[in-house]
Amino acid sequence: MPQTLKLASAQSRTLSTTSETLHALERTTRQAAENGVDIILFPEAYLGGYPRTCTFGNAVGGRTSQGRDQFLSYFHVAVDLGDTPSGAGEDWLERRLELPKGKKYRGDGTREELERIARETGVFVVTGLVERCAGTLYCGALYVCPKMGVLGKRRKVMPTGSERMIWGQGSPSTLRAVTTEIKGVKLTMAAAICWENYMPLLRQSLYSQNVNLWLAPTADARDSWASLMRTIGIEGRCIVVSANQCVKKSQLPEWITGETATKATESQANNAEHATAEPSHNRSRRRSTITVTEDKHEICWPAAEEQSNGGKSLPNGDSSAIEDEPQTAVQTTKPKSRLAQSTTHFTAQAQADPNTDEFVSRGGSCIISPFGEVLSGPLWEKEDEMLIQEVDFEDCERGRLDIDVAGSYGRLDSFHLAVDGLDLNPPP
Repeated sequence: MPQTLKLASAQSRTLSTTSETLHALERTTRQAAENGVDIILFPEAYLGGYPRTCTFGNAVGGRTSQGRDQFLSYFHVAVDLGDTPSGAGEDWLERRLELPKGKKYRGDGTREELERIARETGVFVVTGLVERCAGTLYCGALYVCPKMGVLGKRRKVMPTGSERMIWGQGSPSTLRAVTTEIKGVKLTMAAAICWENYMPLLRQSLYSQNVNLWLAPTADARDSWASLMRTIGIEGRCIVVSANQCVKKSQLPEWITGETATKATESQANNAEHATAEPSHNRSRRRSTITVTEDKHEICWPAAEEQSNGGKSLPNGDSSAIEDEPQTAVQTTKPKSRLAQSTTHFTAQAQADPNTDEFVSRGGSCIISPFGEVLSGPLWEKEDEMLIQEVDFEDCERGRLDIDVAGSYGRLDSFHLAVDGLDLNPPP
């Protein structure tokens, strides 16, 4: 029986509100389903947003009030998955945690919405996100199965550079690989987020679990990124899928460029005054939007009264009236290995002339074979595209003829690795 599946890397950018981004994720996933995709990966911090270029008013020994307002805006666009600060593990996965009074689920409904999207499309969805929990933000990755719902969630264990200022450190226990079976193909998948891929011991902890599908949501748009992905493919004898955002400077949300703090406060104060005639000391109270999904889940999005979509004003950030952007399909044919059965790009119409606007992230999404071959991509300076690649997972075993760093080749009798709270044995 052939051990082939279709994988997709979505080079999608975060939109101006989390609600809009979630709608875009659904559109992209449905496009993937129409083309027979089994698993799709979205970039690092896709839901919630990667705060590229933000300073948050921070300097060694000092912070600013404007920076705190910027962090407040970022905190509001993050998603609430109903987990605990320490990470509740199986209790969270199996929904054994206490529910809020009068509620059918924990969190803001994002988990339930993603489960609906996966269930209706039949596509296994893996997405990067920014998760808010208590008073901390975490950069994470969520695995969503069409049949069983969320199978796992992990938080980035080591934020890089200035990310450490705004994201907490996740527990290494969340590095546990996720197993599933799709069309008779047994998968052991794990995600390493952005520069976690540069951590040799973290890589070995995933190799030790016999991972055959390596997922690398990232914000790294350097030319050198593809070489790292090729190294992981060879080193781990696994298929590697990496997804990054392609973003122009003009497409950054207003709270990043520094305009939101003033505009949102004025809008909220004015609307509060006109709608409720509250005293002036309450006018800046944060307002929110309730989005009701088809499964009757309510998602509460803190938002200003008006969000801009091109030239159209949307009340309370509601994007339900936004029309799908026209899509064009471009079939590419370039020499591939036996793994590369087909590659398809789906391109949304560019919103601005690329010659007159600077890229702050050039993309670079790619799909790599267990022999380090570039099967698809890297995509540079192409907005809202999707790589689709059919791969043969038996090539992972074929490659073990040469090297198996988690087995005999790794000389486990001489070298030992232990990770607190993480079982390094391959999951069943």
